[in-house]
Amino acid sequence: MSMDPEVPETPEAPLPEPVAPEPPVAVPPAAVPPVTYAPPLSPSDERTWAMLAHLSVLLNLVSGFLGVVAALVIYLVYKERSRYVGFQALQAFLFQLIFWVGAGALTGVAWAISGALTAVLIGFCLMPIALLVTLVPLGALVYGIVGGVECNKGADFRYWLVGNWAASMI
Repeated sequence: MSMDPEVPETPEAPLPEPVAPEPPVAVPPAAVPPVTYAPPLSPSDERTWAMLAHLSVLLNLVSGFLGVVAALVIYLVYKERSRYVGFQALQAFLFQLIFWVGAGALTGVAWAISGALTAVLIGFCLMPIALLVTLVPLGALVYGIVGGVECNKGADFRYWLVGNWAASMI
């Protein structure tokens, strides 16, 4: 017995018996979702989706911007399944973003400035420049159709100025 009043005396308790570890619980096969991978595209499907990415520029005639969205969606959906479709769709997206949306905005600005300056006769001199700027989105439309036709033939089509930039991003 201890005579120290601060430490109470406790009887020695026996150590607990070691417990055997429980076996791991088996997860039923139905609980684990199966891993599915999308199969790669056939060459025919690759050409079709690449062509559709380029021809999505035609949607811009109806909506003004849905061609850009369609090309981006094709890129996001098919970039893992086909490098060719991913590259062509990314090119179409960048090309439309720059030469359709960007040049369309520039066209609006050019015509607004020409119209405002018409009051002082300088605007009449700027009208031919505004007309040339207007042709850029129309040229982009034709170039997008050419890209679609080339991809349908199976060619590795690259847009001027945008193709190498898109290739560096893939």
